[in-house]
Amino acid sequence: MSNVVGRMRGAFRGDQRVDPDVLLARLDAVRRFLAAADGHLPDSRLVSAHTLVERAGTRLALSRDHTVVALAGATGSGKSSLFNGLARLHLSPVGVRRPTTGVAHACVWGAQEGAARLLDWIGVLPRHRFVRESALDADDEAALHGLVLLDLPDFDSVQWSHRLEVDRLLGLVDLVVWVVDPQKYADRVIHTNYLGEFHRHRDVTLVVLNQADRLSPAELPRVLADLRRLLDADGLEGVPLLATTATDPGGIVELRAALERTVTERQAALRRLAGDVDTVVAGLDELVGSDRPTTGPDEAAKSELTRALAGTAGVPAVTEAVQQAYRHRAAASTGWPLVRGWRRLRPDPMRRLHLPGAPGEATDPAESLVAATSVPDPTAAQRSALGLAIRTVADRAAAELPAGWPDAVADAARSRLTDLPDALDRVVAATDLGMARRPLWWRLVGAGQWLVTLAALGGLGWLVLGYVLRALGLPDPEHPMVGVVPVPTLLLLGGLLAGLLLAALTRPVVRWGAVRARRRADQRLTAAVAAVGDEYVLAPVRDVLANYAVARDALRDATRR
Repeated sequence: MSNVVGRMRGAFRGDQRVDPDVLLARLDAVRRFLAAADGHLPDSRLVSAHTLVERAGTRLALSRDHTVVALAGATGSGKSSLFNGLARLHLSPVGVRRPTTGVAHACVWGAQEGAARLLDWIGVLPRHRFVRESALDADDEAALHGLVLLDLPDFDSVQWSHRLEVDRLLGLVDLVVWVVDPQKYADRVIHTNYLGEFHRHRDVTLVVLNQADRLSPAELPRVLADLRRLLDADGLEGVPLLATTATDPGGIVELRAALERTVTERQAALRRLAGDVDTVVAGLDELVGSDRPTTGPDEAAKSELTRALAGTAGVPAVTEAVQQAYRHRAAASTGWPLVRGWRRLRPDPMRRLHLPGAPGEATDPAESLVAATSVPDPTAAQRSALGLAIRTVADRAAAELPAGWPDAVADAARSRLTDLPDALDRVVAATDLGMARRPLWWRLVGAGQWLVTLAALGGLGWLVLGYVLRALGLPDPEHPMVGVVPVPTLLLLGGLLAGLLLAALTRPVVRWGAVRARRRADQRLTAAVAAVGDEYVLAPVRDVLANYAVARDALRDATRR
């Protein structure tokens, strides 16, 4: 018996225990992965991870003192006979030619407290449960205290419901004993659909060649060797392979020893969950890619986005209006006073667009409530350029991301597309374009224009007064002279010429100031539009990239055993 136990210890890798704290940390990492990936990746890709988290949490919350072992096999393999032989009672019906086992039967060694909740979760009906509590006084049964042995339906049953039940139960048990017989041990169904899928659960898998008494002493080694070859091809290298005979109590000694070893260690549930984590992580690995940090969209893509947003927001039309408004207002403030009223009759270019900064408005844009501007709607070309810029941002941000995440980035970049027009219009209406205050030099030039205009008007009045006196026959007043030119004439002509000269001198300054005002407005509007792009396009993209980084790191943590 010591040799058998030693072989089982090596077969089940008893020296490689699963640390519960490490397992819980790995499960928590899977939860963090799901929290970061949910909403970004297709639900179909995350079903296995969600199932694992839910199943593992429930299994660990239930009894840890019980080990659930399932006997799985095809019709006629003799698993029900093994079940009865291990229980030493006739508990499960035995059949050869037809699927007799239609539902799972359970036998519990020891007190049923704790095992009942476990079996409720697994889904074994109370009428199909049996307890070996009365036999625990026997030394040979005490070693199995805590074992919950299940006899599963036949996985090759002609009834599809039996197959579905087997698949469901195989996902819940702690250890699986695959029972094959000499006739169908090489059946493609069991190797392709079942054994091959359990290669990540080698630590909780055992294969028995039942009905070994049907083989001669010369045939048995050859069949076992061929079965071992098939198991190795399935990825189950090192999985224990035993020969059993259910009809002979001595033919299941090694199997009982293996089960006793498993029950004593209390490691099967942890190893099964660790294998489940390995399987899930391997299936999700392609969703996290490399460990290189994600850089997001480059500056060229951001600049292209800002230009497209500026075009959509009508920034060129606004800056053109600012330039025209500057010239219009400068002319109205520094031009000849006699024609200023005529200029004021012309509409202010900024007022036509309902832009802030019109004369007489509050200087602080935050104090001016502008419902909407009258900036022209974007053209089809501008809308197309914006869509292309957003797609470029998404493509470059997701250039290094694995499958699944680029679609999430693209969706995030477009997630607030319908809100952009209103946001752009609001930010244009709220931006201080620097046109609310008149420059000081406008006032100085305007005052100078008034002075020369008053001088011209004074000279004209003086001359008119002299003409009236002469017309009335009154003495003609003598006008003071400056050289040969009378002072009234000098005032009239000098005032007119000075006004024209002052207007001519200020005209290039006004043009320069208008260009400067346009450039200033363009800078402020571009910065405001870029902030909108950052909030409505780039921020959602950054959120997805941040979630990707969290998901990637979490899945890396989940791989560490």
